[in-house]
Amino acid sequence: MRQKAAIFKSEGACRHSPDSRFRGKADIQMSSIAAIMNMGLMPVERLEKKLGVMNRLQAHRGNDGEGVWTSPDQCVGLAQRRLAVIDIQGGQQPLSDDAGNWICFDGFLSNYQQLREELGGTYRTQSDAEVLLHAYQKWGEDCPRHLSGMFAFAIWDAKQHALFCARDHFGTKPLYYTKVEDVLYIASEIKALMPFLAHIETDPAAFQDYLVFQFCLGAKTLFKGVSQLEPAHSMMVRPGEQPVPRRYWQVYYEPDLDHTEAYFSRTLEELLWRSVKSCTTGEVPLGGYVSGGVDSSLTAALASQILPDFEGYVGKFAVGPEYDESAYSRDVAQKYHFKLNELTITSEDFINNIEKVIYHLDTPVGGPGSFSQFMAGRFASEKYKVMLGGEGGDEVFGGYTRYLVAYFEQCIKGAIEGTAETGSYVVTYESIIPNLCSLRNYKPMLKTFWSHGLFDEPSKRYFQLINRAPSMEACIRRENLPESNVYAEYERLFVAENVDKRSYLDRMTHFDFKTQLPALLQVEDRMSMAHGVEARSPFLDRELVEFAATVPASIKFKNGTMKYLLRNGMRNYLPDSINNRKDKAGFPTPFTKWAKEDAKCFVQDILTSPRALQREYVDNQKVLVSAGGESSFARNLWGFFCLELWQRTFHDRESYFHALLQD
Repeated sequence: MRQKAAIFKSEGACRHSPDSRFRGKADIQMSSIAAIMNMGLMPVERLEKKLGVMNRLQAHRGNDGEGVWTSPDQCVGLAQRRLAVIDIQGGQQPLSDDAGNWICFDGFLSNYQQLREELGGTYRTQSDAEVLLHAYQKWGEDCPRHLSGMFAFAIWDAKQHALFCARDHFGTKPLYYTKVEDVLYIASEIKALMPFLAHIETDPAAFQDYLVFQFCLGAKTLFKGVSQLEPAHSMMVRPGEQPVPRRYWQVYYEPDLDHTEAYFSRTLEELLWRSVKSCTTGEVPLGGYVSGGVDSSLTAALASQILPDFEGYVGKFAVGPEYDESAYSRDVAQKYHFKLNELTITSEDFINNIEKVIYHLDTPVGGPGSFSQFMAGRFASEKYKVMLGGEGGDEVFGGYTRYLVAYFEQCIKGAIEGTAETGSYVVTYESIIPNLCSLRNYKPMLKTFWSHGLFDEPSKRYFQLINRAPSMEACIRRENLPESNVYAEYERLFVAENVDKRSYLDRMTHFDFKTQLPALLQVEDRMSMAHGVEARSPFLDRELVEFAATVPASIKFKNGTMKYLLRNGMRNYLPDSINNRKDKAGFPTPFTKWAKEDAKCFVQDILTSPRALQREYVDNQKVLVSAGGESSFARNLWGFFCLELWQRTFHDRESYFHALLQD
């Protein structure tokens, strides 16, 4: 099948190939993909125009070029905005192979050089995207099984007249889709799908997920009619068939009881070093986000020994010591002699940028730390295109304080009932007591948790621990929401067959790995990509994650110490101040304080606008009334404020998105 000309726009000189024409253009920023396919293989009206609009809405993701390809029959098209990190001069996309297949790709294949050697063949570029095309030629739909790194891509298979899409194992790179009549639209960000929706509406089932978890389960998004391709899933879209995503990879929690703690420590060190080295591959300088926690500090410690010009970045707030963790970041920088760039973030920054944050997020998120990440990403973008971070360490190695809460209760239960020695519990209540000081800032959570009783089934108790809906209930217009059973979907994930039922820790971390981690990675991706910066997470290496799943909970969570194996196995790389701290609070952001003081009028104006007071599912007047009693680190006000800004940004601008197709 003869292919229509591809159009590639880049800064500098124009390049030509036998089946493509390129015209030069100076443009904007980052890496995104878009695809459109008529599933009946009929022409798509104004196909190139629609792809151009999708590129425009994702322009912030790539300033190193823009490409559009459409098939001769106009039934399918691909588009990309490019952030050049590998093969800066030759890796333009969409890219074709000798079989007539076309690809648009977002991400970084950490094993692309090994795959290139394994696959052989002739290559026109040095890009990982072309390696992926060769992998697809050899393995077809099974090719994602052979990939390592972070990726989302769409491949037009010329022989099958089908569109193949896939997303990486952990959900580091995003991919969304919607079907309007017989046309399928696929994009890196949801905003690029908005022009094609007849109406921008909230999905009520997804909204109830948000109330409980502050994120959505499965393929759901908060936008009605828009789905995400889940992590570790691919999708082949064939003419006349409904697309059915399928899982290509699963992590299995099968404890290795034959090896010692020393073995696990050695293996961890080896794998983490290997992952950091692979993440530092590229043709552009790399820096790192250094928040002062174990995960980002370890990443910076290793990366700074590989990259002589490595620099770290940290955001802080000058409103009290509880909002400034930069001292820990400085300890790492001093130990490894790299420059630490510190950004002081103000309430004025918040007022001027929070609406931009929500726009780039696409959906509301549970914690205000996203704002801090946005500001840090903008700061880093002045020098770097790629930044390393510590995302994934908590979910892979057991780093959340709630694990300690849940385990403490189960330890007491085991001691009372005489079941503590059955293998179901990895720690005793005596050994866990020294770590209970970590709960000092979580007393409101504990009061709520234990008010629901004690010693129920672990799955029910963990749900009660993470369920945020009861604290938000007074502000919800429940009469407008259909009945739903969020717990049933939660339980299906919590008691999954790939997790040894004897390990309570593994069940908790697995649930968070499958649900919360992709939500956090969405924030990481959007807040970096908003400024044309690619975020890489060395802890999310497939081999490292699979290894961690074999570590017995009795070692991973020894004596109730969060991330024990990581802390102990890598203790020589961390300053004592970080290795011994028990008060890490994530991304502490003084939103509640600002909302009561410097940004009070701003927040009130948002929540009391005429449209805000008429929302279908939230009573924002009650939100304001309840806000005064919130503690410093409470999230309810943020959750509702974020929801309102999200609706202002997307729902209330439906006409704007539709008008983009008319320009």
